[in-house]
Amino acid sequence: MTRITEQPSLYRHLEKMSVAELTASINNEDKKVALAIEKALPQINALIAAIEEKLQNGGRMFYLGAGSGGRLSVLDVIELPTTYGIPKGVVNVILAGGVEHLIEAREEKEDDREAGWIALQEHQISDKDIVVGISASGTTPFVLTSLKKCREQGITTGCIVSNPDSPIAAEADLPVEVITGPEFVTGSTRMKCGTAQKMIFDMISTTTMIRLGRVEDNSMVNVMLINDKITDRAVKILMDKAAIADYTEAKNILLKHGSVRKAMDALGK
Repeated sequence: MTRITEQPSLYRHLEKMSVAELTASINNEDKKVALAIEKALPQINALIAAIEEKLQNGGRMFYLGAGSGGRLSVLDVIELPTTYGIPKGVVNVILAGGVEHLIEAREEKEDDREAGWIALQEHQISDKDIVVGISASGTTPFVLTSLKKCREQGITTGCIVSNPDSPIAAEADLPVEVITGPEFVTGSTRMKCGTAQKMIFDMISTTTMIRLGRVEDNSMVNVMLINDKITDRAVKILMDKAAIADYTEAKNILLKHGSVRKAMDALGK
């Protein structure tokens, strides 16, 4: 395989650049990310369709990753119960070194070949579930070995990688290869690769939640009322959808039922 993610930067002598030159050059590289994702949309769509089917049938999704990509997947997953009102445990992350060590850069854990599969077994992984490996290089041992074990057990696998023809993509039923090119700082895959991963996580989670009926029109009707800002947003959604003119009345109804969707059901909307 070709390790494009490790190829030399297209830019030289970065230390001699001005602030304006650095930010303009980084911005030019970032512009390439959306175009690379566009090329991979058919693969992304196939992965999302498989995730939707698993979740519709009572299964779960597991991201499995290390480094920047793994940490970014944690940030995506922890917001889903609040934003879309889904139960915790429907979408999960197995992070090298453990989610409890999210703020630590425990990069050495990506070489642990056994920990990922052990963690999946602790979650009682089965063929009802889907596991999506995350690896910019496409070679991370923590991810690679775990996907091999999953396939041996008949568990559907996907991946998000940034090099073509990688070992991890070969172990995935539904590979997503987003080739963003050499990084601005050679090998620093927290940059374009990380940006691409974040954008894809957003696509996967948002599209899946919409397809599962957690959004109506363009509104978060199942959002959890965890603070004043979100409660105010939900009140205004309810006022609009249920044609309630009085803010206080709408808020009282919302708080009684706990979500916009439940309030609308009670109102027969």
